[in-house]
Amino acid sequence: MSNMLAIAQKELKGYFASPIAYIVIGFSAILFGWFFINLLYYFDRMAMQAGGGFGGPQSVNVNESLIAPLFLNVSVILLFTLPLVTMRTYSEEKRSGTIELLLTSPLTDLQIVMGKFLGGLVLYAAMLAVTVVHMAFLFAFGNPEWRPVVTGYLGLLLMGSCFLSLGLFISSLTRNQIVAGMITFAVFLLFWVVNWISTFTGPTTQAVLNYLSITEHLNDFTRGVVDTKHLVYYVSFIAFSLFLTVRSVDSERWRG
Repeated sequence: MSNMLAIAQKELKGYFASPIAYIVIGFSAILFGWFFINLLYYFDRMAMQAGGGFGGPQSVNVNESLIAPLFLNVSVILLFTLPLVTMRTYSEEKRSGTIELLLTSPLTDLQIVMGKFLGGLVLYAAMLAVTVVHMAFLFAFGNPEWRPVVTGYLGLLLMGSCFLSLGLFISSLTRNQIVAGMITFAVFLLFWVVNWISTFTGPTTQAVLNYLSITEHLNDFTRGVVDTKHLVYYVSFIAFSLFLTVRSVDSERWRG
């Protein structure tokens, strides 16, 4: 465990020693704030038209009309920010030649992969933590339900973990971090739009593609529902991607 934490700490230092951490957190905070202000304005208009108002009669549900769409829009932010987090994890190690030192150290492939994954996950958690300020504003001046907020953040954490684990695998396949970032973005986008593609297919194919859609499983979390089906999908996705990364690192060790 200490070895994984040491790798995670090294990764975090690398993120904050470069502009990556500040760009990711700052860019996500700006986009989240922009989504929040626009959805809040839209919600306020709906509430006024319904004869309520912000903090007034709940004829318009703040969780359904504001918080749920806000969480779903975060998936757009992840498409652009998480490739920046994962693209350098292995690509930069290969380019600089430090991958040989890492692979010859007394660390297992699993410890290396999990350490890098935890480092990226901590950075992602910091990115989400910045958005809590907006939720605090809603609880201070409105009356949202707390359960959909908590489960929504859980869903975002799981979805982001899927992206991180997949990004690690892609980064382990190339020496060029720009190539790794572009491929990662393309693959993320594919998982993000696969449910749109399903509308042009038959019932069976549509059901399969909808299940593969990484955003489709987030909907219930934003409503306060934690379904085992969605947990199995996210955990399986993370475990399989990390397994592929371990095998890729192992093959690099043998080639070295």
